[in-house]
Amino acid sequence: MVELQINTTQNVNITFVAASVGERILAYTIDWVIKIAYIVVAFQIVFNVFEWNDAIADMDYWSQRAIYMCFLLPVMCYTLLFESLLDGQTIGKRIIKIKVVKIDGYQAGIGDFFVRWIFRIVDLNLIGPIFGSVVALITVVLSKRSQRFGDMTAGTSVITLKNKINISHTILEELDEAYTPKYPNVIKLSDNDARIIKETFVKARASKDYETLIKLRKKIIEVVEIKDFNSSDIEFIDTILKDYNYYTQRM
Repeated sequence: MVELQINTTQNVNITFVAASVGERILAYTIDWVIKIAYIVVAFQIVFNVFEWNDAIADMDYWSQRAIYMCFLLPVMCYTLLFESLLDGQTIGKRIIKIKVVKIDGYQAGIGDFFVRWIFRIVDLNLIGPIFGSVVALITVVLSKRSQRFGDMTAGTSVITLKNKINISHTILEELDEAYTPKYPNVIKLSDNDARIIKETFVKARASKDYETLIKLRKKIIEVVEIKDFNSSDIEFIDTILKDYNYYTQRM
């Protein structure tokens, strides 16, 4: 499982899980089934229903090629078209629940999808459909961020939308609308401080490591410069994390 750290425009780091090779292959296969179905149906309608066989047979070589290219254009532009319309997803990606995102936290746009599409076309046309797919697969496996060449150039990656990573894996906390913060001094913490605190807190609480919780509480009090004697270590640290989210989300 490859995790991607994405820094959003609000300076909040969010962790996503990169789509697995299996998920990408399944989405790719579904998309190709749709493309093949389109080709079969389109050619059946044009050549059998409208009986264009004789008309096309009388055309010169380049006119025939132009006609065929017009029919294949939706197949060639399939990925670019659907990723642009469906916010980073083709039909296959939507079914498998994976999506193209920018690794810098910004929304992927049509320019990013175009770059990915161009490199897909280059792979298929210059290297060959089968070998090109194998090269892309190897690149995804070897890349630290599960990227193929098109992703590397566009600054994108493909993530899974399945809940393998939830809010407990990030510095974000679920807050009620009526939540009232208790410690304004938490703004002295940085995002990195909050992340370390949460990771340590979650692990120590899960393993019932009370000694670590005590040390963590003391360190927080020292850094944030607050006094609290009325709550347990778990309650105190949990409140600190929620207060940090409350204030930073309103900056």
